[in-house]
Amino acid sequence: MELAQDKIDLIEKIIKSDRKFADNEDLYDDFFNETCKRSLIIVKTVKSDETLEAYLRKIVTTSILNVLKNEGRLRRTKSGYMSTNHLPLESAVSETLPDYSKIEINYEPVSIQETPEDLAVKKDILQKIVDAVYKIDEENPEKNYYKLYYLRYEKGMTQNEIAEELNLSQSEVSKRLFKLMDKVKQAFNQD
Repeated sequence: MELAQDKIDLIEKIIKSDRKFADNEDLYDDFFNETCKRSLIIVKTVKSDETLEAYLRKIVTTSILNVLKNEGRLRRTKSGYMSTNHLPLESAVSETLPDYSKIEINYEPVSIQETPEDLAVKKDILQKIVDAVYKIDEENPEKNYYKLYYLRYEKGMTQNEIAEELNLSQSEVSKRLFKLMDKVKQAFNQD
């Protein structure tokens, strides 16, 4: 893993400023390695220092949580994660708690945003697909593979619409799209 010294220093600063780092300094190397593993693509892709730092803060938090869970220093509770050094509230309270079992809770759907790692991987995969389509189109210019790809997957046209546009039969469009996707899969398997 090759990171510039300024990126290494930034990751180190963010790890040491995280509140979960306190009392877990002995796991610094694990935090650092996990963060580097998760952020390598992001560090190479994102150019803005402010954006990179924001992404790295999220990655560091996730990495620290994972390392602490793997080391048995953190456990999941109903209300989130809790250090194994702390007693849960239920065991600290000596009197009996009220019975909340009859309360009904309705949850609203939550949309989960993609992580920076997910976005970077998707961007990398899409770039490989486009590169493969360009190469396949250059090898078979008479088949118009790039135009087929563009009309179907970029513009969202149906096979019938593409057939009219390219003056082909719908079955020929279907065959060429199938062959194109097969060639793209083969290009991925070669990498």
